Amino acid sequence: MSRKVYVAGVGMIPFKKPGASETYDVMGEIAIRDALADAGLDFKAIQQAYAGYVYGDSTCGQKALYRVGMTGIPVINVNNNCATGSSALWLARQAVESGAVDCALAFGFEFMQPGPLLPKWPDRAATLSTYFRSALPSSSGGVPTAMNTICPCSMPGAGSVVKSSWPLAWLRLTIGSSPGS
Repeated sequence: MSRKVYVAGVGMIPFKKPGASETYDVMGEIAIRDALADAGLDFKAIQQAYAGYVYGDSTCGQKALYRVGMTGIPVINVNNNCATGSSALWLARQAVESGAVDCALAFGFEFMQPGPLLPKWPDRAATLSTYFRSALPSSSGGVPTAMNTICPCSMPGAGSVVKSSWPLAWLRLTIGSSPGS
């Protein structure tokens, strides 16, 4: 069964340079509370949550959400590099549209370090290195240095992750199946 799905509320915090913002869990809490207020919903209406982030431990979404409350709902942590924010929103929409839940929360945050995006695990092969070698070779036939970063949005000409990709993930969206749900 497919139901009509809409965004019921949005919360967003100011975008700041790395190191100038609150910690990720505080940023997430503020944005979640703002989205709930914008939607006119109580936190208890949320039946599932999707937390999007790239640089963090495996349960950062839970830490941010638990600052708002602990209701026992499933919290799914989403990491899809430059598509993390849209992936979290898509999963929340899918849960509501399918009828699995009536109201889901998609939120995201990032607490980045200053400087370029570099691989965090240098002891293993870069996950997209084969793709970059076949699809986007440099003039010398090798993989450009920028391609070895963690995210393809840091490719030359595509803009940086911070400017072109993460503002979407900073949007905290509440999805419901009907107004006031």
